[in-house]
Amino acid sequence: MSKVIVSNLYNSEVFIMACRQFDRAADAINLPEDLRDRTKYPRRCMAMALPIRRDDGSVTVFEGYRVQHSLTNGPAKGGIRFHQDVTIGEVAALAMWMSWKCALVGLPFGGAKGGVIVNPSALSEGELERLARRYMQELIPFIGPHLDIPAPDVGTNEQVMAWMMDTFSSHSGHVEPAVVTGKPISVGGSAGRREATGAGVAYLVTRYLKDLGIPHSQATVAIQGFGNVGSETALALSKQGLRIIAISDYTTGIYNASGINIEKAVDYVKYNRVLRDFDGGDAIGNDELLGLECTVLAPCALERVITPEVARRLRCRILAEGANGPTTNQADAVIDERDDIEVIPDLMCNSGGVIVSYFEWLQNLQNFYWTRDEVIAKLYAILDSAKEAVDYQKRKYKFSRRLAAQTLGIARVAEAKQRRGLFP
Repeated sequence: MSKVIVSNLYNSEVFIMACRQFDRAADAINLPEDLRDRTKYPRRCMAMALPIRRDDGSVTVFEGYRVQHSLTNGPAKGGIRFHQDVTIGEVAALAMWMSWKCALVGLPFGGAKGGVIVNPSALSEGELERLARRYMQELIPFIGPHLDIPAPDVGTNEQVMAWMMDTFSSHSGHVEPAVVTGKPISVGGSAGRREATGAGVAYLVTRYLKDLGIPHSQATVAIQGFGNVGSETALALSKQGLRIIAISDYTTGIYNASGINIEKAVDYVKYNRVLRDFDGGDAIGNDELLGLECTVLAPCALERVITPEVARRLRCRILAEGANGPTTNQADAVIDERDDIEVIPDLMCNSGGVIVSYFEWLQNLQNFYWTRDEVIAKLYAILDSAKEAVDYQKRKYKFSRRLAAQTLGIARVAEAKQRRGLFP
């Protein structure tokens, strides 16, 4: 495997993890050396100071980033994360994974990601709006419907996207809904977008349960992370007849062997913002949840939660990666050696969000909108094609499913770069 070289700018554990994944995949497909660094490293990044006036009259300056990994296959696409632990290396890794993901599922996008170092729960709604608008204002020279199209991520939501779209539109002098996705339906959002990532995770879980011959009535599920992705995954799987025995957020975990009432849990979080003190089961820790005996374990929070130590004590049959990069490279090696867990890798498993974001973008450009049933049917068709391609690659080359997904995505980005050539 070629040596991992990381610039001081992006140096972080998660970026090194992404680079090592890239190098392993590039070696597996014999990617030419003159294409490797061009395909691996981000095209450009922006760092910005974001001063906002607080409700008490004081001024706080936040730090924000936007990394555009690739613009080869089309405009860059990726979420904006508001979280206190954001780093530019993390943002760059997420942008890189987004490039591979879009190529894997056949979308005409490159990868991007954005982030602001902030705890959004510590801001009032007015302060959050001012921060969102300031961030978008700083990005205006670098984004647009045919250049870079942001979306929600951890710590942001459709309301934040509405503020950002309005900021860009005010600057442009006309309404420009296609500049962001994940918006409310009333301002150009797509039916089905809110639940898209979780619906996609759930759909692939049911497809692999069928492959394994496991009836829904006999399947149990543990979900780490109860934000948009985790809660929508839980809702979709519970409606399919699977028993959700554990859920968690950063405040607590809830375990109930008889099954958790997910609709009740979603309503509780809607009004209380967190799961703490929810009475749907016994309290457990996040670490304990990851080691529960279950049919499906779905990490749906942040990166690098499945470490080698956690991987050794996993007791699931399917690991469905609703989060980006939840499994470290070392943990992946442990899981491969165990050979008793079917991994649905993040590039494919959580791609529902960007697929329906693509549909939203198309609808905005055409000013023609589809029903939820049409959106979900189109989503499932793309996921079926991706699953077929990944499983074929896995069988043909005897790769792990993760390596199969990565080699497909990376090869498609690299081929596009090769075909377009190197600008003089």
